Amino acid sequence: MSAYVGEWITLFMMAFALGMDAFSIGLGMGMIRLRLKQFLYIGFMVGLFHVWMPLLGIMAGKFLSQKFGTFATFVGGGLLIVLGLQMIFSSFLDNDEFRVTPKGVGILLFALSVSLDSFSVGLTLGIFGARTIIAIAGFGIMAMVLTWSGLLIGRNVQKWIGNYSEALGGSILFAFGIQLIWPF
Repeated sequence: MSAYVGEWITLFMMAFALGMDAFSIGLGMGMIRLRLKQFLYIGFMVGLFHVWMPLLGIMAGKFLSQKFGTFATFVGGGLLIVLGLQMIFSSFLDNDEFRVTPKGVGILLFALSVSLDSFSVGLTLGIFGARTIIAIAGFGIMAMVLTWSGLLIGRNVQKWIGNYSEALGGSILFAFGIQLIWPF
């Protein structure tokens, strides 16, 4: 029972970490003054991409796990470390401008860009045999809610908060990567 609860907590924290990227970008987009209908659509699309990308990653991870065993574990941990570091470092860069218009194809590009990291995490979860339905549902719901939150808060809060939220998400993924490689 405790392993089951531990898996739920781990998946929730990973979903939160992945969603922080969408939250931080949503903060910036929220300052564009979009209509509420656009907010809902953007959040839905980000959530949808956060379901499909990790699902593809999980399927690929299960295949790799069957073929490469323990080596795949180290690769999965390494991916989380690299992804976490990338999120931390990019949060301190000064390229916060959102260059794609959040309409039509721009929404699809936005949703894809903030969900690419969930493919890597899905790959890691597939290697470790995580519960697929719980993982992808959690990732999608969390990303959607955090995107909506970022968009709404972005209307009222200064832009600098986005950098810190992305760094927090990166730190969480980095910590999970370290734990996979060097269990403690």
